[in-house]
Amino acid sequence: MYGWIWRHLPGPVPVRALIALVLVAGVVAACFQWVFPAISPLMPFNDTTVG
Repeated sequence: MYGWIWRHLPGPVPVRALIALVLVAGVVAACFQWVFPAISPLMPFNDTTVG
C-alpha cells in the first residue's frame, strides 16, 4: 500500500517526502479532530470506580 502511494506521488524524492509528510499529518489531524472524539464514549478508560 505504501509503495503504491509513493509511486503515485508526483515530483522528485524531496517533493514526494514533503507530500507524504503532509498526508500523514492530515490523517493524524483528522483522527484527533473527528475519529477519537467519536469513539471516546465507547472506550472503557474513563470508567473508574473507587470502592
